[in-house]
Amino acid sequence: MRFSIFQESRKGGREANEDRTSYAYTRDALLMVVADGMGGHLHGEVASQIAVQLLTEAFQREAKPKLADPTGFLQKSITDAHFALGEYANARSLIESPRTTCVACVVQDSTAYWAHAGDSRLYHIRQGRIQAQTRDHSRVQMLVDQGRVREEAVAAHPDRNKIFNCIGATALPQVELSKATPLREDDTLILCTDGLWGPLTGKLITGTLMKSDLMKAIPALLELAELRAGADSDNISVVAMTWAETHPGALAGEVSTRTLRRDGVTTQLEDFSKADHSDLTDAEIEQAIEEIRAAIRKHTPQKR
Repeated sequence: MRFSIFQESRKGGREANEDRTSYAYTRDALLMVVADGMGGHLHGEVASQIAVQLLTEAFQREAKPKLADPTGFLQKSITDAHFALGEYANARSLIESPRTTCVACVVQDSTAYWAHAGDSRLYHIRQGRIQAQTRDHSRVQMLVDQGRVREEAVAAHPDRNKIFNCIGATALPQVELSKATPLREDDTLILCTDGLWGPLTGKLITGTLMKSDLMKAIPALLELAELRAGADSDNISVVAMTWAETHPGALAGEVSTRTLRRDGVTTQLEDFSKADHSDLTDAEIEQAIEEIRAAIRKHTPQKR
């Protein structure tokens, strides 16, 4: 596989960053994940960390070097993350589980498969146009579907943050799955939280991508989202990939997996301890890390 990939998460104007991002790839498969945690002090960060870490670790175990069933993998892993959040809540005797949105995508055999719960989005962009985007699981999206709110007014709507489907809620998440989508040369996939798409229109996103390569365009979009949102900017997170399987020349930031061993895996996942936790003590961080590991372990197949 050949592709360029960019990942970044910013705190924006908030006290803590409750977003988490990750990507991992083997010789023949790529996983990208973005999650936006909800739950206030510590819990939102833990929720998104559990979701992203569980999916990434599952990919590391199962992509040998491809996944047998990408759609099934996404469905099961996101559901497992939901139950892991329940384990975390039980361990801490919380009244309710912390929650998180999640959008994840697998690419293998030049085909993309994605899934989401909540309002973190995926955009599939081809030749400056949005080919597909996920549909937000939110109150305001329902109003858009009913024709009561214009798409352009979503970002400023007072109900924008009312999510009716996510990981960790009382009900099982309704994981929305895409169809298998063949990728063409220079197709771009953008996975992002509402901190990015909220202040930006689809036209701004596609127009910026048309002007420069991924490694310059995505940082420019992050800067623009922060500028437009102002002092109250939400956390802003993105993982973006441009497909280059048959590209005649090298792209900026290009990755080639051809030299990876059959069992090799490359991963970019932020360690919880290295995130910006200015609002937490060292003891709280250490305890959170162990509780995250314990919750995930209960949904990890044990080696015989």
